[in-house]
Amino acid sequence: MSEYSQFAFYYDELIYNVDYSKMADRLLSILQKYKHEPGLTLDLACGTGNLTFELLKRGIDVYGVDASMEMLSVARDKADDQELDVLFLCQNMQDLDLYGCSDTVFCMLDSLNHLKGAAEVQKAFDKVWMFLNPGGVFIFDMNAVYKHKYVLSNNTYVYETDHVFCVWQNRYHAKDSRVQIDLDFFEKQGKIYRRSQESFDEYAYNASDIHKMLEKSGFQGIEIFDALDMEPPQKSSERLLIVAQK
Repeated sequence: MSEYSQFAFYYDELIYNVDYSKMADRLLSILQKYKHEPGLTLDLACGTGNLTFELLKRGIDVYGVDASMEMLSVARDKADDQELDVLFLCQNMQDLDLYGCSDTVFCMLDSLNHLKGAAEVQKAFDKVWMFLNPGGVFIFDMNAVYKHKYVLSNNTYVYETDHVFCVWQNRYHAKDSRVQIDLDFFEKQGKIYRRSQESFDEYAYNASDIHKMLEKSGFQGIEIFDALDMEPPQKSSERLLIVAQK
């Protein structure tokens, strides 16, 4: 089963605590700090389009790319409901093949952690660099090693909404800072529940390794922050925010 095929239909309902409006404002303020005009903007791993729509509403010329056809199907329906004119493309980020270059690329909510190991992340960085205009800015976040080891770890979470009951189980693998995530969905249909399942892995990397991979791709002006406070990352940082320039 492909990643985020079943999860796509419950994603917005279960990941309800993300403030996409605040995220869009923050990203644009970071671009202002670097005196960079957004220009043509790519929302990479856009999922169901929530950040894409917020950027579009702020006048940004943005389009979305995601590897999950199911996630994009949800995004397309939401765009139609809101009468928003936005382009969505179904592509893997490590095999990106665009019609031209962008001025800005965002890749948020630990999407790069989902790639299967450092070699795949390197391919994604190479592709972003290739399809970024000179002077362009790449901003992304990633879960840190600390979060995988001590927060996600081997924990189990249970979520219940009006439409679905979800059991989220993590298994931490120290060798490669990987968290195996197994999801069980129970959707009520009349007097019975329909069960569906999905599994995927997330890999975490040290800030120094991320920096080296970006440099190898050709990026310059690389800065890595604690995503919570935009200060230098600490050993206890749970999420990193990275700004790289071409």
